Amino acid sequence: MSTTPRTAPETADVLVVGAGPTGLLLAGDLAAQGLSVTLVERRPHQTSTMTRAFVVHARTLELLDTRGLADELVEAGTPLSALRFFGKLSLDLSRLRTRFPFVLIAPQYEVERLLERRARAAGVRFRYGTELTAFHQHDGSDIVTAELRATDGGPATLDARYLVGTDGVRSRVRQGLGLPFPGRSVIRSMVLADVRLAEEPSAVLTVNGVGDAFAFIVPFGDGWYRVMGWDRARQAADSDPVDLAELREITRRVLGTDYGMREARWISRFHSDERQVPAYRTGRVFLAGDAAHVHSPAGGQGMNTGLQDAANLSWKLAAALRGQTAAPETLLDSYHAERHPVGTMVLRSSGALVRLAMARTPLQRTVRALAAKALDMLRPASDKAIGLISGLSIAYTAPRGAHPLTAKRALDLSLQEGRLHHLLRGGTFVLVTPAGVTAPASPAPLVHAHWKGDRSTALLVRPDGYIAWASDHTDPAALRAALAR
Repeated sequence: MSTTPRTAPETADVLVVGAGPTGLLLAGDLAAQGLSVTLVERRPHQTSTMTRAFVVHARTLELLDTRGLADELVEAGTPLSALRFFGKLSLDLSRLRTRFPFVLIAPQYEVERLLERRARAAGVRFRYGTELTAFHQHDGSDIVTAELRATDGGPATLDARYLVGTDGVRSRVRQGLGLPFPGRSVIRSMVLADVRLAEEPSAVLTVNGVGDAFAFIVPFGDGWYRVMGWDRARQAADSDPVDLAELREITRRVLGTDYGMREARWISRFHSDERQVPAYRTGRVFLAGDAAHVHSPAGGQGMNTGLQDAANLSWKLAAALRGQTAAPETLLDSYHAERHPVGTMVLRSSGALVRLAMARTPLQRTVRALAAKALDMLRPASDKAIGLISGLSIAYTAPRGAHPLTAKRALDLSLQEGRLHHLLRGGTFVLVTPAGVTAPASPAPLVHAHWKGDRSTALLVRPDGYIAWASDHTDPAALRAALAR
């Protein structure tokens, strides 16, 4: 009697499921740190011009800048220095303290193109046309076993130290964990299309609501426009047919014209949910992006929040896998502790925007008008709104008694050794001290930089651009303790 020998499973440090922007950034970060990464995607690999996300905010551009990708993306997109809502409210983004004081209109496929190129160069192993069918965490083991199936081949097994689900709203990874995805549909039967226009709108961003409908138009910069419309009277299912005539009628009613809308290269009907998973980490399995949270498209924060999830998680996984932290479980738990509240905040803020756009009764419209007037007239209120939408004001919870800068985003400082964002491109911590201070030995790779002026503050900046520790005194013992932590 003979037996067929069992094929040994493939191995990887990290298996990433889902090759959208979140998964691509995460996989590229990990591979750039010398880790073995496999990325599986059930869709075949093909160039697409279909995309729902098209807004890149300032904080995301900063994260792309620390990866050497931001300037190229800006060249391919259309910057907007102001956001206008409800016909009256204008938020001036030029006041933002960043190299990117604008919102960038750039389709998701351009973001994916840059991130995939970087991930391939770093050594990520791509497996398109492959789906995750099951996975198992083993008690007392540091391995997650994943069962895969390729569309043009048979099943395969892969053993990974960690698994990350970035596989969208219908996440197979989330379902495999048995986690709920509580929430509700906030708006149904939105029509989305990429079209050409015979007339160019006077504003770069055109948006308005009339109570029972709203419409939105923004250019991609290559002759195509993204148009979105919603009509309360037409609550069709996502699968119901949709044509350009329906979208033309909505835009004429809301904006007064359809701008000669024609030649749709893509048109779809969809609904928008507000949902968030209760746990971003379960053992050796993590969730990020739309697998962890979905919300209304208002404010264009979906793709941005997922990319920022990935930037937060990637350096922590790398540190745990490379033995660069004395408390890996605590560090990995901090991913949920830091990013879950951000996901909740985005759900609330984007939900508030879409509800204001859908204001129907005279009272609701009055509240919207008053809110818009307050934001327009009160500088602190508008600055807060701009900070939240752009992501620049997002901060994490600092330990009790910490320096006021701790857990806040670091500006792109101009230092003796160059811009901070350039120094972060190696994926390591950056220690900033006054000139003449010597950095103590570090348990992990570290870049030491110095202020140009006479500032006495010392900063330890995390790989994701947040300040891990700060002090107004450069005591050698305090520096050693901070690096050890």
